[in-house]
Amino acid sequence: MAARRQWSPYVDNGGTVVGVAGKDFCVMAADTRLSLGYSVPARDVSRLTKLAPSVVIGTAGMQADTARLHNVIQTNMTVYEHSHRRVMRLGAIAQMLSVLLYQRRFFPYYTFNVIGGIDEHGEGFVYGYDAIGSHERVKVVCTGSAQSQIQPVLDNQVEFKQQYGSQKRDLSLEETVDLVKDVFSSACERDIYTGDFLEIYKITKAGSEMERFELKLD
Repeated sequence: MAARRQWSPYVDNGGTVVGVAGKDFCVMAADTRLSLGYSVPARDVSRLTKLAPSVVIGTAGMQADTARLHNVIQTNMTVYEHSHRRVMRLGAIAQMLSVLLYQRRFFPYYTFNVIGGIDEHGEGFVYGYDAIGSHERVKVVCTGSAQSQIQPVLDNQVEFKQQYGSQKRDLSLEETVDLVKDVFSSACERDIYTGDFLEIYKITKAGSEMERFELKLD
């Protein structure tokens, strides 16, 4: 019997993206490891793109589709800015991404997106998406290969879920950044598709600042 040949237009290049929002800030983080099966073709590939002064998108999944999708979003934002003479706000960008993904639902981008930033009222929010545009506005979200390790920790430490009898409080920007570094460092010990370096965007109403943090290199 002849061998059956199979081909797929998609590959999963791994990686993990986290978004955590506070009262007046948002933290977006992603690792830079690009995987292909059990090999690591590149160790310094950014999954984060700054779309506006206070809005950042992070994407896990297929790197080629990620690059294409980010380019399409930036092109649409440029057209909007020329037409309306103002920069798109967080909510408008989030809705536009949902429409772009749903338009490709029959041959979708193999991407799993998180948008984070500051809204028009100065409050931080993150939006988590599936591959065809279904999304939710939340305070904490994780997507990518280490999602199962990181999301429960964030739910517990940020949303105080399963902390019965504990008083919920808002984390500061510094505490949130430290927590994000810790969960990524822990995930790297269990997930071979996450690692190398961590890019962290600290977003406030005044703008955003990017920090790099070294993760597990093997």
